[in-house]
Amino acid sequence: MPGMAPPLDVCIRGAGVVGRALALLLARDRLRVGLVAQPPAPSAAADVRAYALNDASRQLLQSLRSWPEGDACTPVDAMAVQGDDGGAVHFRAEAHGAEALAWIVDVPSLEARLAEAVRYQPLVEMLDAPRPAPLTAVCEGRASATRAEFGVDFDTTPYPQRAIAARLRCEGPHGGVARQWFHSDGILALLPMGGSGGHDVALVWSVEQAHAPALLALEPDAFARAVEAASGRALGAMALTSARADWPLQLARADRWTGPMPRANDGKGAARNWVLLGDAAHTVHPLAGQGLNIGLADAAELARLLHGRDFWRSPGDARLLRSYERSRKAGLWPMGFATDGLQQLFALPGRPWQLVRNWGMRGFDTSGPLKSWLARQAMGLR
Repeated sequence: MPGMAPPLDVCIRGAGVVGRALALLLARDRLRVGLVAQPPAPSAAADVRAYALNDASRQLLQSLRSWPEGDACTPVDAMAVQGDDGGAVHFRAEAHGAEALAWIVDVPSLEARLAEAVRYQPLVEMLDAPRPAPLTAVCEGRASATRAEFGVDFDTTPYPQRAIAARLRCEGPHGGVARQWFHSDGILALLPMGGSGGHDVALVWSVEQAHAPALLALEPDAFARAVEAASGRALGAMALTSARADWPLQLARADRWTGPMPRANDGKGAARNWVLLGDAAHTVHPLAGQGLNIGLADAAELARLLHGRDFWRSPGDARLLRSYERSRKAGLWPMGFATDGLQQLFALPGRPWQLVRNWGMRGFDTSGPLKSWLARQAMGLR
């Protein structure tokens, strides 16, 4: 009928970084994609988050012409991790023959590049509401309403911490070094921003829930002094340059990552299925900065399977989606286990545990092949 919308191959619910990247990947394979954006919060503040993206994520976004340029993307040449009793671990990109350990990317800049790429992709249609399709991909984040609508159990283990994010300007240059401190009462990370010679950092501070309100209530100068103290004045005096954001931390995983759509038959015998990606399927502690890398790996794996499917298989083929689920659950396990284990270890009180974890850090720093293997995994190097 004239004016009727063309049928979709895939409907993506959620137009964040993972949703837009998936839309562009699928459109590149000539699939017609509908992308449903969630309405913005009425009083949403400026986004102060920054992502640590590894080499695999960078290559993926570059292939989509969505990689931020200039000072919106800062290479991490080295990483220094300090324990709470003299333990330390150091990583350098040059030790692995890599251009960088990771890149610290400004969230609004990345989202703007993806939105621009979507606007110029004729096979991606922005939607106000979901439309039927053989495959519905849910990329709505950790609080996904669609996941709940589909009756999926989101097995959640809350951490007794909240993350505080902000931007600060430092007296000394960051030198392209990402710095992290494990304290008995929290984990502080300062991520380099503003280019290799910059003085700006993104803060991610995981603090005890009871301590978070007092930190958030501090005047800007007092908050900057608190960060200075927690970082041992590693970058000198600091000034807060943004608002502060905070959110609860959790380890979570959906029990099912795919299944049939409710009322899954369109009357013509065509089955429709759904699949979860990104934070709608899983969340991990931010201490390793791997959350978005895992979500983009979800999108890449789903796109790879759809690209290689038999010509007669629908994008919503249940067998392909089960293969995606098995593959990505296996890929998630090592990072989820490692981040949860570190968080739990540094949360244990008492001098004996403090000695054990710092002894372990010193041993790991000289472990050679083990340290190299873990670094390359986190860097997304094949």
